[in-house]
Amino acid sequence: MKLSRLGFLKEAVLITVLVFAHLGCSSDSSDADSVAADAAVIIYSGEPVLRPAPPENAGKDGFSKGCYALDLTEPNSDNTRWLALSESGGAYGFTARDLETAQAFYMQASDLGTYLFYDASKQYLTWSETGLSAVDTLNSADLSGDPDFISPAEWVVDPSPDDPARFRLTHRATGGYLAPGGVTMDPAGAGVVAFYPVDGCTPHPELTLDATGQVTRTRFDDGDLFGIVDSHSHIFSDIGFGPGFHGAPFHRLGVEHALGDCDPTHGVDGRKDLWGYFTDGNSNSDVQGLFLAIAEKEAPDFNHRTDGYPTFSAWPAGPFLSTHQTQYYRWLERAWMGGLRMVVQHAVANRVICQLQAYVQDDPDQYHCNDMRGVEESILATYAMERYIDAQAGGPGKGFFQVVTTPAEAREVIAEGKMAVLLGIETSNLFDCFSTETEDQPVCDAAHVSTELAKYHELGVRVLFPVHKYDNGFSAGDGHRGIIELANFINSGNYSSYVQDCDLDAPNRFDGGSVAFGGLNKPRETYLGPPAEDMSQFREDPIFALIPFVNDAFEGPLDGDWCQGHGLTPMGEFLLGEMMKLGMIVEMDHFPRRSYERAFQILTENDYPAIGTHGENFNGRIYGLGGMSKTNLDRCHDPSGERNPARRFIERAQQIAELGGYPAEGFGFDLNGFAGAPGPRFGDNARCDEPQENPVEYPFSSVAGDAEFTQPKLGERTLDFNTEGFVHIGLLPELIQDARLGGASEADLEPLFRSAEGYIRMWEKAEARGAVISQQE
Repeated sequence: MKLSRLGFLKEAVLITVLVFAHLGCSSDSSDADSVAADAAVIIYSGEPVLRPAPPENAGKDGFSKGCYALDLTEPNSDNTRWLALSESGGAYGFTARDLETAQAFYMQASDLGTYLFYDASKQYLTWSETGLSAVDTLNSADLSGDPDFISPAEWVVDPSPDDPARFRLTHRATGGYLAPGGVTMDPAGAGVVAFYPVDGCTPHPELTLDATGQVTRTRFDDGDLFGIVDSHSHIFSDIGFGPGFHGAPFHRLGVEHALGDCDPTHGVDGRKDLWGYFTDGNSNSDVQGLFLAIAEKEAPDFNHRTDGYPTFSAWPAGPFLSTHQTQYYRWLERAWMGGLRMVVQHAVANRVICQLQAYVQDDPDQYHCNDMRGVEESILATYAMERYIDAQAGGPGKGFFQVVTTPAEAREVIAEGKMAVLLGIETSNLFDCFSTETEDQPVCDAAHVSTELAKYHELGVRVLFPVHKYDNGFSAGDGHRGIIELANFINSGNYSSYVQDCDLDAPNRFDGGSVAFGGLNKPRETYLGPPAEDMSQFREDPIFALIPFVNDAFEGPLDGDWCQGHGLTPMGEFLLGEMMKLGMIVEMDHFPRRSYERAFQILTENDYPAIGTHGENFNGRIYGLGGMSKTNLDRCHDPSGERNPARRFIERAQQIAELGGYPAEGFGFDLNGFAGAPGPRFGDNARCDEPQENPVEYPFSSVAGDAEFTQPKLGERTLDFNTEGFVHIGLLPELIQDARLGGASEADLEPLFRSAEGYIRMWEKAEARGAVISQQE
């Protein structure tokens, strides 16, 4: 579909002459915008070519993944030309006189109504002051280090104001309009474009789905929703953890940019991935090794291979490498086809991890490392991902991934066979409310908390952890031991405050057992107040900030049962009250024991449900309030067949039913949250005590029977669930199939597949109780 060399040159020369003739009359011929503006005055040379009728189309969002050629006329003209590639392959021009010699483009959506034009030689249509160019490699905000960078390859398609049956293309980076000679900044000179279906395209790079079928089963016979909830997910950890986490769940420019080589952030052999090195199988209490690695700005030896798309030789690897993306949108799509119909996307951030990894990158100023900025960016990115997936599917609301803000919306989305996505927050420095008081922090009073809660509720947040790992203005941190003790000291400037007065009516999921850093445990009487130590220099120089406390850090552990000496603050109680008025879902599992005890009292007094998405149900008392928890399938099969892989779901469902609740329990994988993932049953990394049989084989069908799965691939890499485990969320169908091979029947799995219904019922009760509580004020 290329012009002959002579034909292209004739058209190019005539266009160039017209451009420069006009520039001679321009008052500022050096201005690139003038060059762009003058593109509108180009008149096609030679005999006129009458434009054909525009082909039927589905509107501006209907061209995704199609193969098209495009022609362009000036406003109020029927004389047209088609866009063609120069014989040298380096430039485009409107020089083709017929469709047969036009360039074919694969239109890859980057957002709703926005496209990349990708030609058969794997080049993109771009614009700069040098003209319309064909380039094979795109820069991005991530690669350039400029957060405001917009790719010159993105083009926005809108109906033409001069001809509603045709279109106008806007260059997203400059705001100019495609015109006969390139791009003009004058809207009146915008060309009128039509798209013509053709053959001969090269598809844009993308990962395969390795599944066929169409989601049709949406309900059980009794009318309840059919589908699984993943009640604890972190899709955008690449935002919240800065350079500490690699890989995005989507990228406007495609998989090559979303899941590229992690060398730029993790370094050669992954040795700059310090957080991953010291949490993935290496001792997370090796203080000396950690200090030396920080000083050297790299791990002492090989960590992991870094290559991403298309080879992926080491990552993703959910059970083994925690600092790499496991929830790319195509993997979520495969999980959705296997029954995942609801996901709680918790925006997560961690200032200490971000600052540490930014320092290792020798560029601490490139990352703001503010928890709440990261949270807000993650929320907005979730909406952007929803638009991106909609764009791939052909328009607003057509994609499988739909953000919901009410139980009714969730029911509607799942009943339509899509995935309902609920927004939450899990971060320590919630609303910038710290346990310490410094001049650069907001005053964490009732007015501030109410304003922040209203802001994030307006953004769509409906689920909230009042506290996470570190002390904040609402509660002491969750009491997690090991390296988290040191990180909490860095975050707050306060020493640990563990005590042995632990006879409390509360679970000890994180808050119990020995203290790893005994020298950092110096219990304080007053929880809120100025920091004991100044850790503000950690961002610029972690070693300088930590040196005064090396002796404390090297002291041994404190054995016995220790727990946080402080609990819920008055502002923490206020936050819970405000959340209940809004009908929000309270996440319980990061409360330390004292906070949990008081929070549960408040919830009980108000008959208000809550959830434990790290698996805590408080001996069933969470269920008694109408709440939920989460559990898992057994990974190792019992050769005798006596131990059902779904036994915990069966047991939980029975317990819930006995307490008068809805018998359902979902997953809470915590993927991308440094929580690991289910491992393999076979191979060197298996952790099964008994010989295993019945590996997953292909193809197999979903529980619903409406999808069939083939062996999953990652570009050039073929995955083996049997020996690699739950590599990413897209292997959810394999996880369930594996349980079925171990003896779990559809009836045994019913509590799992009713879990989306169960979660929505909990949410409905929260909203109903919230309305009552608000009226009582």
